[in-house]
Amino acid sequence: MNVVFTCGGTGGHINPAIAIANIWKERCPDTKFLFVGGGDELEQELVPKAGFELVCVPAYGIRRSRDLQSMKRNMKAVWLTVSGIKKCRKIFKEFKPDIVVGTGGYASFQALAAGKSMGIPTCVHESNAMPGMTTKMASKFVDKVLVCFPESVKHYKDASRVEVVGMPVRREFIYTEKAQARKELGLDQRPVVMSAFGSQGAMVMNQTMAELFRLEKEAGFPYQHIHAVGSFGWEWMPKLVAEKGINLITDTAITMKEYLYNMPTVMAAADVVISRAGASTCNEIAASGTPCVLIPSPNVTDNHQEKNARALEKPGGAVVILEKDCTAQKIFDEIKAIVEDPKKSGAMQKALHSIVVPDSAERVCDIMQMLMKQK
Repeated sequence: MNVVFTCGGTGGHINPAIAIANIWKERCPDTKFLFVGGGDELEQELVPKAGFELVCVPAYGIRRSRDLQSMKRNMKAVWLTVSGIKKCRKIFKEFKPDIVVGTGGYASFQALAAGKSMGIPTCVHESNAMPGMTTKMASKFVDKVLVCFPESVKHYKDASRVEVVGMPVRREFIYTEKAQARKELGLDQRPVVMSAFGSQGAMVMNQTMAELFRLEKEAGFPYQHIHAVGSFGWEWMPKLVAEKGINLITDTAITMKEYLYNMPTVMAAADVVISRAGASTCNEIAASGTPCVLIPSPNVTDNHQEKNARALEKPGGAVVILEKDCTAQKIFDEIKAIVEDPKKSGAMQKALHSIVVPDSAERVCDIMQMLMKQK
């Protein structure tokens, strides 16, 4: 049996595909897997690290602006899509997939389209409440559209092809024990704060974290803080942190990494997560049950991130601060309010667990098996 997963661009697209693939591998150990991505650096790191083969077919997204530069880019995007479908067909003729599963990213459209044109069963998973452009286009021809939230179904013309499955997350986010995670990371008994703002990092939030480090040092380092800087911030943030008076060698309460490859372990160890509000991130936080402070990105289509954050805030699992209102002092105060009030943090953990779908990846695998039987 051969299975293709197609995704790319962000961890929010890549990690759900890996989670589904891991469950499928347990069910069908003899399966051959192939991931098709667009060539972004993150997928080239995460997919091979997870033990799966990756091939890259370059892809661009369509820009909505009408300026000359955007129009030129869009023409190239169309050309790459057409040529990408042809390349995917050639790849599939050799690999002979039994199903093609997309989890988002521009590269997934051309692989799904190629699969459909060859009579291969296809499905696409949408992580956000509102469908992105790739899912909108792919939903017109794929066999199944898989969504996280019941309210998402109304956004698709043919509701009979839409299934609510939740967000696939790796089992480690659900089952990793806090005590074991803290021991593995070499942490002491102080509360643990984890912060991350996407694989590339957000400049304004990294700047805010640097100031938060200063406040934590001023307070005598009451917390152990693990921060994922992202590839862009890694180039300049160490210098900014030093200017704030933080010595990353001697001030051991602060740990900075470019990317957290052991995210389930770090999240399990944490008492508070500070983060953006991508759909995958929100579901990983919910699965781990870690109280969180969410600062949604204001720079995403249809304000997806604030909607995701409010979904965690509504039952009481998250504190939401809009970026325009966000300061290091406000975050520091929210961390203190959570870690110093066991009743509050316990209620947040319970609220988060109430909204997660722990068997989401299994549900997707069930649908994949159904589609292949119908072939």
